[in-house]
Amino acid sequence: MKISADFTVIPDDFAKAAAPEYRNGGVPVISFPFYIDQVDPAARYLHWAFTDPDSIPVCGFEWIHWTVANLPIDALMFDFNDSHALAIPPDFSRQMPAMIPEAVQGRNSSASKFVGRDNDPAVTMRYNGPQPPDQDHDYHLVVWATKQPLAGLNQGFWMNEMFHKLRALDETPDQGGIFLTGTC
Repeated sequence: MKISADFTVIPDDFAKAAAPEYRNGGVPVISFPFYIDQVDPAARYLHWAFTDPDSIPVCGFEWIHWTVANLPIDALMFDFNDSHALAIPPDFSRQMPAMIPEAVQGRNSSASKFVGRDNDPAVTMRYNGPQPPDQDHDYHLVVWATKQPLAGLNQGFWMNEMFHKLRALDETPDQGGIFLTGTC
């Protein structure tokens, strides 16, 4: 599987410099677009995690920005004029609950008891854009494709629960990833 984007530095609309209308409670909430190509033809579901390993020295843990599970590949729009097989559009995180209710989004690090944010699901259980406080950070997006959904994951799951479900499958998930940079 190959994951790509039309940028290597996350554009302002999806990160720290997002305009006020692209924020909720000061947090950037418009998810960035990306592409998924060369997916195993037997795969039927997508799952992903978007994290910030560079946050470990800053806050003591890898910041979780966005997790998604059980997204049916057939539910995604295919643009036959586009060279990419699957396109995740901008603002997919906020649109997904209405468009594809069977797909679930997990909690991000804003839901952590160590961060002290409110419990607004629009901030804690969807895309939470990069806002590096100290220097540019490298972010990691990993996507897995499976034949079966990950049973037992509900809205607001934790990333580790998704990892346990992926490891427990009777198949080896197809996977791919990309590193992106977020500016300070």
